[in-house]
Order: sequence, then C-alpha cells, then structure tokens
Amino acid sequence: MITRVPVLDPGSTLPAHWHRGAFLQIFVRAWRDGNGDGIGDLRGVIEGLPYLQELGVSGIWLMPIHPSQDGDHGYAVTDYRAIHPDYGTLEDFDELLRQAHARGIGVILDYVINHSAAEHPLFELSRSGPDSPTRDWYLWRDEHPAGWRIHDNDPWRRDGASSYFAAFSRHMPDFNWLNPDVVAWHHDNLRFWLNRGVDGFRFDAVGHLVENGPDRWDCQPQNYPIMAGIRALLDAYAQRFMVCEAPGDPEGFTRMGGSAFAFDLNRDLVAFARGGAAATGAAARVARYFERAPHALSTLLSNHDSFAGTRVADQLRGQGPALRIAAAACLLLPGTPFVYYGEEVGMTGHPALPGDLALRTPMSWTDCPRTAGFTTGRPFRPLSANATTHNVGAQRDAPGSLLVFYRTLIGLRRTRASLLRGDYRLLGSEGAAWAFARRLGSECTVVAFNPRATPAQLALTAGSGRLRPLLPWWTGGSRAADAPLEMPARSVGVFALEQHG
Repeated sequence: MITRVPVLDPGSTLPAHWHRGAFLQIFVRAWRDGNGDGIGDLRGVIEGLPYLQELGVSGIWLMPIHPSQDGDHGYAVTDYRAIHPDYGTLEDFDELLRQAHARGIGVILDYVINHSAAEHPLFELSRSGPDSPTRDWYLWRDEHPAGWRIHDNDPWRRDGASSYFAAFSRHMPDFNWLNPDVVAWHHDNLRFWLNRGVDGFRFDAVGHLVENGPDRWDCQPQNYPIMAGIRALLDAYAQRFMVCEAPGDPEGFTRMGGSAFAFDLNRDLVAFARGGAAATGAAARVARYFERAPHALSTLLSNHDSFAGTRVADQLRGQGPALRIAAAACLLLPGTPFVYYGEEVGMTGHPALPGDLALRTPMSWTDCPRTAGFTTGRPFRPLSANATTHNVGAQRDAPGSLLVFYRTLIGLRRTRASLLRGDYRLLGSEGAAWAFARRLGSECTVVAFNPRATPAQLALTAGSGRLRPLLPWWTGGSRAADAPLEMPARSVGVFALEQHG
C-alpha cells in the first residue's frame, strides 16, 4: 500500500527569505484560461507569470490542482500525485515551476491533509468491510456515535451498518492520523511534489486532524506534533515554506515551526480601514497585535472561504481610500502577506452566486463584458459584478489606481529589508489613526494610517532624524521625525527614517 519516496532535493534558486515577501493566492480554475475551454488552467498561470512578476509577488499559492470528486474547488481529492485534467498535465506543472523560478517566484501547493474524497481508492477499499486493509486509514464505528455536532452537522455519516467520520461533508471522509501508515503515506505524497521542485504547501484544516470527543475536536494536542513532523520533513529540503489553515489557533501552529493564517486579525484589518464607529477599537487591536504575536504568521484580508468574509471590495463598498489602507496594513505589517487574486484591482463577488462560489469568479483581466479577458471561450462561471470597471487593463498604467498602489507597496516590501523581516514598534496613536516602525539594522521604515474622514495629527516617538516619503504621491516632502505628523483624511504614509551623525 505504501511506496516509499526518498528525499531528492533539487535545491532552490529563490533568494533568501523569499517566503517573507507577498504571495498571490490563485484559484487556477478562475484565474486564466490558456486553451479556450472556459476553465482556468496551468498554461494560463504560465501565461500570467509576466503579470505576477510585474506585481512583484515573491510566491503564489495554487488552490488544489489535483483530480477531485467535486470537480471545482478541489478539496475532495481523488489522486494526490496527479494534476486535474481540466488544468493540464504534470509536464505543464513542471514547466510552470521552471518559469516561475526563473522569475524568482516560488510556488506552493494546497495540500488537503485532513480528508480525502469518498471516491478516493483508499476510502473505497476502506468501506468494503471491517477486514479491509485500509479500514483503519479512516475513522469507522460499528454503532453510530451520539452527541456530535461540527459546523452544525453530525460528522458521523451512516454507511450500511457502520458510520464513518467526515467533519465537512459525507463526500470528504477524514483520515485517521493516529495510524502510522497514514502519516507515512502523506509524507511520501509531500516528497513526491518536493522532489519535483515545489517550494512548500498550504495545509488545509489542520485543526481537524485528530478528534478526542464531541467537545474536543478542534486543535487537539496530537495535531501539533503531526505538523511539526511535516515541518521536519520540509527541513530536509532547501528553503521550503509551509502555512497552515487553523482558525482556532493560528499562533500555536506558527510557533510549531511553520506559519498559519492570522484569522484573528483579518476582520480587524478591514474594520479599521472602514473608518466607521468600530475603527478605533479595531485599530487599537491591529496596532498591538504584533507586539505579542509571532512575526512568522501569515496575514490576509480575505480568501476563497466565506467564513473569512466576503471579498474586501464588497466589505468596503469599493471605497478606494479604505481599500488602500487595508492593503497597506496587510502588506507592511510583520508576517507573510497573502493577497487573494483580484483583490489588487478591487474585484467584487457576484451577488447571484451562492456562498463561496461568489468569491471564486473568473479573474477580471479586461473590460470585455462577456469574458473579462479570462478566456476566449465561455467562462465556466459568471464574472465579477464590477469586471467591466475594475480590471487589470483599466488599472495597469493608471497612476492613481489600486493596482499601481499594490505594486508600489509590494515593491517596497521586497526591496526594504526592514519591511521584509524587521522588528515592530508602535510609534503613536490618536483615535483610529496610528503609526508603527519596522527596523532591521540601520534601516527603519515608518508607516502611518488615518482611516477617518477628517485630518489627524500623530505625535510620534520615532526619535531624531528625518522622515523621507517613500510613496510618490505623498505631498509635503521630507520632515523632522520628532515633529507631529499631519495625516490627511483617509490616508496612508510610508517613510524612511533617516538619522544623521
């Protein structure tokens, strides 16, 4: 049942600390269609690499690209070592790796670690009966357990006289991570991709790996050594990165040795940027967050799941200043920032699509009302509601556009070591307005925000020297660091602190 996969590290050509730059999260099905069938694919991602390089991202996270039972979002995997035929071939993937690495861009894969598809051969064999050689690879009970509720559903699914555990859907049975054979099999799958040159993984639902009872099913103690073992596996390869989805304990899974998404921060980032009645409290929480939280966390504003919120442009009602403030906080605070595809042009969802589907519309490349430049065929799903006005073509060369703003901030993060991996210090606050400094060695960057509709004055504790503006559209020029900072309404300022003598 287990075919061992040895470590064959092809090495890494990426720069040191590459994973501390910005990532773009890509839903391959919805990002770019390379063959005209209306479905995004790996050739489309390859064609989009010049755009990614221009945007300045250091890495991309590809949502699941394996064959899947769901045939869409990919989180019900039927083959962990293959490419979904809608997306292309292993040869296409190898070409994507080669071309991405040549541009200094890392590629991480979504790895569905908690469960497989019900149509996966291992589960189909498991359900054949109690004597199946893979029965213990999944969680089975002869009598249906009572008293369980996860995500408002009974996670135990009846199958003949027995029941199996599937926290998310009956089509996604959970693996038994207490079985060493399961651990070894997953490790071999990971090495299969690492040996091809993959730069790391985003691990799905790591809080669900082990359940100890109806009231003890999230972030159980056994989950942490499981993920630490995977971190050790990645450490046998050069410069590999891992990030976990663990809303119940982002900091715990980050301290285990990798990274995890800061789901306890993303809603405050948006609320503070909105500038309404809740902005002062949200700003205070954001400003203090990285005084205690590990800097290896990964920041985000939204993603493909509605539990993280709707698309940011919908949450902020398309207001440009608020979108810029949210972007600047996410991109310039400590942590590894992840941008959800289309966020950089202010894409909204589609109001007629249900649930998560509204968040996963085709990428808006042009103002074409039929295809948005996503495909030469018929898009597999309706376009974003604002595709004709908020798209790459409209914003690429427009000096005041959101896309240019993202490019500028991502470029600052990539080129200024203090923003990439410096420390963090709160410099001052006044209501919802606040400022912080990040320093590495002799380099110091100061970032200030005012989300309110009226100007604000910030008294900073930046010390002596001068603040030189790093954003080309900031007015006022260089100024003394120890003088109050005048912040226009709904603004962001980024400065180099230059100390002389």
